Amino acid sequence: MTTVRRNPVARILMGVLIFQLGLGMLLFWGDLRDGLSLPGFGPRAPSLTEPIRPGDQTRRYRPDRAPAPGRPMPSTPLPDRLVLTAIEAGKTILLEGTISEGDGARIARQIEELDQAPEGVILNSPGGSVRDALELGRSLRAAGLTTAMRDGDICYSACPYVLAAGVSRDIPEGGSVGVHQHYFGESTILPAFVAVENIQRGQGEVMGYLQEMGIDPLVMRHALVTPPDEIYVLVPEELRAYGFIDAE
Repeated sequence: MTTVRRNPVARILMGVLIFQLGLGMLLFWGDLRDGLSLPGFGPRAPSLTEPIRPGDQTRRYRPDRAPAPGRPMPSTPLPDRLVLTAIEAGKTILLEGTISEGDGARIARQIEELDQAPEGVILNSPGGSVRDALELGRSLRAAGLTTAMRDGDICYSACPYVLAAGVSRDIPEGGSVGVHQHYFGESTILPAFVAVENIQRGQGEVMGYLQEMGIDPLVMRHALVTPPDEIYVLVPEELRAYGFIDAE
C-alpha cells in the first residue's frame, strides 16, 4: 500500500490561506458590528489619566471618556454633538462636545444668528467628523474669530483643525491637544483600492487646510502613526513648532 504524502509547503500555504480568510471574516464582521476589534500584540498605551512627558505622549483614547492628561475621568461625558453657549456677555462662544455629522454647517449658522457677533471661540471637544471640522474651521476663519482653550479642556482628533482656524490661538498649559488617524469616507466596507484612494484624498485635503490656516502640515506625521483608539498628545514645544501657538 502506497502512502501519499502531502507537500509540506502546500500545507503551510493552505494554513495561511485559512488564517487570512478567517481574519478577513473577522474584519468584515467588525465593520458590520462597528465595534468588534482584534486584540493588539504590542504593549498597550497608558491611560489618558497618566501625565504626559516628552517622548511619552501616546495614550489610550475613548471619545466618550477623554480627560485631559493627569486628570481624573470626568463625572459626565461631553455632549454627543457640539453645543454652542454664549459666555462673557456674548463676546465669546463655548463649543463643547463631539463634532458630529452636520455640525459644521449647523454651528456656523448658529453663530450667524447670534444677536451679538462673538470675537472668539473656546473649544472643549474629543473630536469627531473631520469634514465638519474643516467646514466649521473655514467659517471661523472667514469670520475673523480667535480660538482658545481653558485649563482642563481637551481638543482631540478632528478638534485641532477647528482650533487651527483661529486668527490667533490661546492654549494654556492645562489644555490638551491631540491627534491620531482618521476615517475618511462613509463606509469602511470598501475595496482596498477605493479605501486607500479615500484616505489619500482626505489626508491631502487636511494637509492643504492646515497650510491654509498657517499650521505646519508636518503635525500630520504624528497623526498618521497613531491608531484611532489612541491619541498622540502634543507637548508645548510641538504646539509652538507646528504653529498652534506663537514661539516665545
